[in-house]
Amino acid sequence: MVNAPPITTGRALDLLLAGWDAQASGALTASWMLHGRPGIGKTEVVQILADRIGARLYDLRLTTIEPQDLRGLPFFDMERQRTIWFRPEDLPDDPATPSVLFLDELTAAAPQLQPTVYGLLQERRVGPHRLPDSCMVVAAGNTVEDGAIAYEMGSALSDRLVHLNLVAEAGDWVQGYAVPMGLDPAVIAFIRTRPDLLDTGEAALRRGDMIACTPRSWARVSALMRALPDRALRNTAIAGVLGEAVAAEFLLIADEIAATVQLDDLLEATTKERASLYPPSMHGMTALIYALVARADAENMHHVIDIMAEARGLKTAPFDAMPLAELGAHGFEMLIRKALDNDMAEAFLTSPAYAAYAEERRAAGLE
Repeated sequence: MVNAPPITTGRALDLLLAGWDAQASGALTASWMLHGRPGIGKTEVVQILADRIGARLYDLRLTTIEPQDLRGLPFFDMERQRTIWFRPEDLPDDPATPSVLFLDELTAAAPQLQPTVYGLLQERRVGPHRLPDSCMVVAAGNTVEDGAIAYEMGSALSDRLVHLNLVAEAGDWVQGYAVPMGLDPAVIAFIRTRPDLLDTGEAALRRGDMIACTPRSWARVSALMRALPDRALRNTAIAGVLGEAVAAEFLLIADEIAATVQLDDLLEATTKERASLYPPSMHGMTALIYALVARADAENMHHVIDIMAEARGLKTAPFDAMPLAELGAHGFEMLIRKALDNDMAEAFLTSPAYAAYAEERRAAGLE
């Protein structure tokens, strides 16, 4: 068991970014270990980390290498009568370039490889080869309890690491991964309403099922939704990713969303024409809000803001029975974050619709 407190993947990313800042300032040098079920997003966290800090990612899958692949190969120097070890190109060596050395599948690596890894994790060296100060070391792996191929981590290895125990949490995954990556709105809307189905690994393991839902499998479903136009073939593939029961539940909602969410028509319609284009279900409205955020860009941001403000204020049936004010507020939070990240905040400063929304929240004591 990993006796570290559980944290979301988003929180783990925040901690790794803080660790990088501390390492860059010379205040800390540590090696980090991400524990978590298969498919929870450990690899994605490291990829995002490298992108955020502008680092080159060295991704070593430890299940596919031998000890000599890390130490390098010997060459006999006849003139000096000694053996020279050539550094493998998979290890960072440029002190001027930020890098992340990712030791993936550490707990599944063969036991004879682990002593070679010890030096990288603690002394930041293997044989004569030293990692530059500009290199951050992150490892990842599953545990024996996850049902994955894994060896128990000995104390000599464990003591060299800062352990992060990752868990899947729907809100964190939606805001930190699904929305920024532009996953299909039907996937996002479904997980918003069924957060318990984001990660069913533990239940599947208990039942003996081969297929489980994971954050990675939901990202794959999103790709299938867009890649396979034939509905029957697509549905069969999705059932092969999620399992038959979950796929049946998801596909009912996906079909409803596909039939009612008319994003292109909404973006092109006049204010008067839009009234008949809003989807008449909570699933459809949820998908619409996420689709608006995903579609927003510098050219249509003013239009998206208008539709977001209008959608949250719908009062006629069946919309009067839906919590659209809360959904719209959440949509505006995501839209503002996207605008700030992409230099599009000016659209909010000049939008009458957003000014009215902000004034309404101030009057209600929410600002």
